[in-house]
Amino acid sequence: MASRRTVAIARSLSAGFARRQIICQHSRNPWLQAIRAISTSPLQTSPAPPASSEASPAAAAATQTPSSIINKKRTFNVTKADAQPTISKHHKISFDDKKISVPWEEGKTSTFQHIWLRDHCQCSSCMHPQTKQRMLDTFSLPLNIRPSQVEPKDEGLYVKWRGDHESLYSWEWLHRHSYAPRLEKYISVQRKLWSKKDLETDMPVVKYSDVMESDAGVAEWTSKIEIYGFCFVDGVPVSPEATKEVAERIAHIRHTHYGGFWDFTADLAMNDMAYTDLALPAHTDTTYFTEPCGLQMFHLLEFDGKGGESLLVDGFRAARILRDEKPEAFRTLSAVRIPTHASGNEGVSIEPYTPFPVFNHHPVTGELVQVRWNNEDRATMDRWGEPEEVEKFYQAIFEWNEVLKRVDGEFREQLVPGKLLIFDNWRVLHGRGSFTGHRRLCGAYISRDDFHSRLRITNYGRKEILMGL
Repeated sequence: MASRRTVAIARSLSAGFARRQIICQHSRNPWLQAIRAISTSPLQTSPAPPASSEASPAAAAATQTPSSIINKKRTFNVTKADAQPTISKHHKISFDDKKISVPWEEGKTSTFQHIWLRDHCQCSSCMHPQTKQRMLDTFSLPLNIRPSQVEPKDEGLYVKWRGDHESLYSWEWLHRHSYAPRLEKYISVQRKLWSKKDLETDMPVVKYSDVMESDAGVAEWTSKIEIYGFCFVDGVPVSPEATKEVAERIAHIRHTHYGGFWDFTADLAMNDMAYTDLALPAHTDTTYFTEPCGLQMFHLLEFDGKGGESLLVDGFRAARILRDEKPEAFRTLSAVRIPTHASGNEGVSIEPYTPFPVFNHHPVTGELVQVRWNNEDRATMDRWGEPEEVEKFYQAIFEWNEVLKRVDGEFREQLVPGKLLIFDNWRVLHGRGSFTGHRRLCGAYISRDDFHSRLRITNYGRKEILMGL
C-alpha cells in the first residue's frame, strides 16, 4: 500500500497537471474553455495585491472595488472535476416530497426542487424547438408538484410527473445548471492588459479577407477584440461601402444622434469636438448614454496634412495601476457618480437615467467591466454629501489623469487607408492629436450586447450557447 506522503504527492502532481492542461487550452481559445456558472464564495474585503508578472491574465483583469461599494464574488480557475458531468456509479438517485438528489462521480450531490425541474422541462411542448422560448405556463403548475417516477438513463435523468407529463434532462445540462451546490465555476476572460512595449511584439491584427470569407475569421477577430480591447483589420478596400460591410460582419450598426454609419471631416457638421481638428485627450465615447456604445470603428479614407496621430490606452491596465498605487483614488472613482450630457446639437440633450462612476464593476464577480471617462462631457457636479468629498474627488481624477498620460501606457499610431481600427469602448480609451489639412474618416458604433452575441456564437457554437441558457 502506498504511503500517505506518496499518495499526497501523486494527487498534487495530478491536480497540477490538470490545471496546466486547462490553462494551456484556455490560452489557445479562451472561449472554448470558459465556464458558465458563477461561484458564490465571497471576495476578500481588502484591496487586491499588485499583479506580478507571473499572475494569470484573468487575475490581472479582475480589478475589484471595495466590499463597502459592491457585493462581490470570487472567480476561480476551473479544475478537472468541474467539467465531468458523470453520474456516480456507487450512489443512487433519490427523491422526496420536495427535491431530487443526483450524486456525481466527483463526490458531490446536486439537489433540484421539483417545481424548478418541472419549470425547466426542455421538451418541445414546454420549450419551442425553434425560438427557444418558453411555452409552458409556469403558473398552471401546482407549487407542490411531485414526480411519480425518477429513473437514470444513458442520455440523462428521466422524470415522470404526476399528471403524466414526462421530462428528460441530460446529465451535462443538470451539471451545468446545478445550483445546490454550484459545480461549474465562473472563469473571467483571460484578457491581456497591455502597455506600449507589449504591442511591439504582440499586435492584434486580422486580415480583411479572413473576416469577410468565414465565420472562423470573425471568431478570431472578435476574440482578439475581447482579449486585447482592440484589433486592426488589414487590407480593407478604401471606401465607406467596404468599411460598412466589415462592421456588419459583427452586427448591425448602432444608430445614435450622429446617425448610423459616419463619413465625416473636421467641418463641425455635428457640434462635437470629434468634428474639429483639435487634439482629443484619452476618453471613452458616449458616457452620456445609459449604455455606452460597445465597439467603435474607425477607417481613415483620406488624409492630406500633418498630425492627427491616434491614441489608445488600455483602461483596465490603467485602472489596475491606480488601484495598486492610489487605492483611495480607485475607491473614490468606483463610488462617485459623474453626471454627463450631450447637448451640443439643436434639439438634443442626452443624459443617462442616472450618473455612473468612472469604474463600474460586475455585481456578482466584482470584476471591472467598464471604464466611463470623458472629462469633456462632464456636467455640473453639485450633489455632494459632504464638502470634503469635493477635494477627494478632484484628488482622485488628478491621479487618474496622471496614470492615463504615462508614456508607457500610450499607444500612438497614424491611421492609414486600408487599415481599419476597432476597439472596445468599455475598456480602451482613445484620443487624437491635433492636425492640419484635410482628413476624412468613416466608422460606426456597435452595441455591446450584439458584439458579445457574435463573439459567443462564432467561438462557442450555437449548441454550446443554448446548453448554458
